[in-house]
Amino acid sequence: MRLLCRGDSKVPRPLCFVIMELESRRILHYNVTAHPTAEWTLQQFRETLVNDHAYRIVIHDRDSLFSKELDQSVADMGVRVIRTPARAPMANSICERFGGTLRRACLDFVIPLTERHLKLILKSWVNHFHHERPQMSLGPGTPVPRQSPSPENANRHNIPAGYVVLRKPILGGLHHEYSLEAAA
Repeated sequence: MRLLCRGDSKVPRPLCFVIMELESRRILHYNVTAHPTAEWTLQQFRETLVNDHAYRIVIHDRDSLFSKELDQSVADMGVRVIRTPARAPMANSICERFGGTLRRACLDFVIPLTERHLKLILKSWVNHFHHERPQMSLGPGTPVPRQSPSPENANRHNIPAGYVVLRKPILGGLHHEYSLEAAA
């Protein structure tokens, strides 16, 4: 398995650091800091790559966060580190796409007041991303499929008899998740 990670320390606002599993598009780890360092970044990898992990490769960009010492420490955890070529965002396109999606679908519409607030926003949005937001590259599917499949219906555009549609607001109504529930 390969992991993709993204960091951008050149901006003075808080950094959103993300580690994503390439095949499933699952976000394995995310964190926020206003003062990113190589030591802080290494700790994020330590929290993700624990004991008997199945990951073989970590792909990251050439951000200054990813020093040669950090790469060596990550390699000592049993994974091969691949740096993307300079000025080649397509080499880490899945994680770049996720960063753009996170910005366009979430962070452009909310104003985080503190790092803690930003972490809470990310927690809610990552949960929505995992369970409800369809990914065309997954068939379309979600990184974490639903446990209960939708009930069978002769016409998939009609609500099955005996069911109602429930709407759950996400991030104060910025997004909504819909589900079917048996009518009472």
